[in-house]
Amino acid sequence: MPDSSTGSTGNTESAETAENTVDPVNAGSTGSAARPSRRAVLAATTAVTTVLATGATAHAAGTSGVPSAPASPDDRKLRALVSRMTLEEKVGQLFVMRVYGHSATEPDQADIDANLKEIGVRTAAELLEKYRVGGIIYFTWAHNTRDPHQIASLSNGIQKASLGLPRGLPVLISTDQEHGIVARVGAPATLFPGAMAVGAGGSRSDARDLGRIAGRELRALGIRQDYAPVADVNVNPANPVIGVRSFGSEPQAVARLMAAEVAGFQQSGVAATAKHFPGHGDTAVDSHTGFPVITHSREQWERLDAPPFRAAIAAGIDSIMTAHLMVPALDESDDPATLSRPILTGILREELGYDGVVVTDSLGMEGVRTKYGDDRVPVLALKAGVDQLLNPPSLDVAWNAVLKAVRDGELTEARLDESILRVLRLKAKLGLFKDPYASPDGVDRRVGTRVHRAAADRIAERTTTLLVNEDRVLPLSRRRQPKLLVVGADPASPSGTTGPPTGVLAGALNELGFTATALSTGTAPSAATIDRAVAAAQEADAVVVGTYNVTASSSQRTLVERLLATGRPVVAVAIRNPYDVAHLPAVPAFLATYSWTDVELRAAARVIAGRVEPRGTLPVPVQRADDPAAVLYPVGHGLGY
Repeated sequence: MPDSSTGSTGNTESAETAENTVDPVNAGSTGSAARPSRRAVLAATTAVTTVLATGATAHAAGTSGVPSAPASPDDRKLRALVSRMTLEEKVGQLFVMRVYGHSATEPDQADIDANLKEIGVRTAAELLEKYRVGGIIYFTWAHNTRDPHQIASLSNGIQKASLGLPRGLPVLISTDQEHGIVARVGAPATLFPGAMAVGAGGSRSDARDLGRIAGRELRALGIRQDYAPVADVNVNPANPVIGVRSFGSEPQAVARLMAAEVAGFQQSGVAATAKHFPGHGDTAVDSHTGFPVITHSREQWERLDAPPFRAAIAAGIDSIMTAHLMVPALDESDDPATLSRPILTGILREELGYDGVVVTDSLGMEGVRTKYGDDRVPVLALKAGVDQLLNPPSLDVAWNAVLKAVRDGELTEARLDESILRVLRLKAKLGLFKDPYASPDGVDRRVGTRVHRAAADRIAERTTTLLVNEDRVLPLSRRRQPKLLVVGADPASPSGTTGPPTGVLAGALNELGFTATALSTGTAPSAATIDRAVAAAQEADAVVVGTYNVTASSSQRTLVERLLATGRPVVAVAIRNPYDVAHLPAVPAFLATYSWTDVELRAAARVIAGRVEPRGTLPVPVQRADDPAAVLYPVGHGLGY
């Protein structure tokens, strides 16, 4: 899928202006370039774009130095633009599609081959020419996000290709930059703690700063729509797809942080996206691979799932993403919410009063493909009330199915116009008709700056949660325990982080004056691996062990028990789910970081070393392993030094 505080950095950043442009003729360049005049930029774009640009109100810099969103051209001009589009162009505007490659026109041969196999085109430019898609989504695995200047160049190449077409329109470029365990743009861009870590910090100011800074950086890369933050309330510890991507289990707390982060993103000129409506927090099935069913009653939905979405709408959220799951209490048809008119039109539009853009979750996920074929899914989604169709498995099948549905009378052209108008309003609000290009200078000034990285470190320090500290094992002392062994799980690192976790933790502890050695034992250590770790522990003064999704039968438990038997002080660090602590009751010191990204692991190292106080508190309850009905550590639990 394909998403009480101090320390605001708003007054420390230089003012940003949205008037920065690059010459569309040379938009693919990643080097420094003189900034052309406003007239030159407009002259290089299409006549339609020029007309709309003259109807837009210029950006006005706010007191924080961040531009306010531009006033959109009035609907009369946008409707006139829609009326000049062919039916094929209208169908294309409804789709947001993946495309392989680091360049819009010259991707690597392997990416050309992948594009030909999956989409039937060679490049992003050919995708736009053939299907006239309204949006493109970036993925790391599609090789879209190598480094900041490359990303900006790709974005500019996409805009140049689209605007060069007859009646060409700017493209709404999007990605899943949730931070924490889901991030498509990696270092040197600034990476922040994920949602559950932010929930542990509990700071609306931090959530707002995260959204504002992250949005600044995405906009500098030409990405104007982020599929974040996650509005799901994670009330099910067994949830395999949301978990630490959620702010927590308390609806009102999630709603407060949701609204703050949305405000930050949209202050920066990037569209935030609340996901996954009507709520994906109470499921034990991953909608990527199965079809979840939410058994909440309507009253439970109103109490548990709805508050964050209501808060997002009140905060002016630009887009909302649907969930591929069934909620019988909201729709008895057994259709996934993505295809449910009672849910998307009846509840979201009519009851909650939302009139922004509704985007599907990826149409390649099993949850939306279980009941209907790939040719029916996009048509039914539009009939339900969707505006953007995200990443269908076969664009050709989906695009032609929508075209046929209009020609056959199942969908009216007026229904398409309704969604296209919402999408165009959003593009106008984000300044895409006025200034669609990214500036190389803007990348250097705004992406991964020292100020931004320092803000991420400060936020992370306020999220690390100390759950157990018997006999004051923590903080560790460089004098009494200079030699440390760092062992544990090393899951694949989230996009753009250094990793592996044991290496990052050991490196950070070395920088703090310890002599730390890393030994990866994995998520399922063998007996031989455990023996090696125990032998190494005998030579250390203390052991730090990273745990990852520990279960009752996990050999990670055996590893920890054997390490405890050495008599060395053992500090466990749950690098994903805080629920691990319930399966390791004998550990004398236990920290939760909620993710294994570098920024959170470095913050945990500073807590372990006593450089900063642990300040986080649990945003979810931890149940007992032997009695799931009983709470071991409640929401709000967190120790200090």
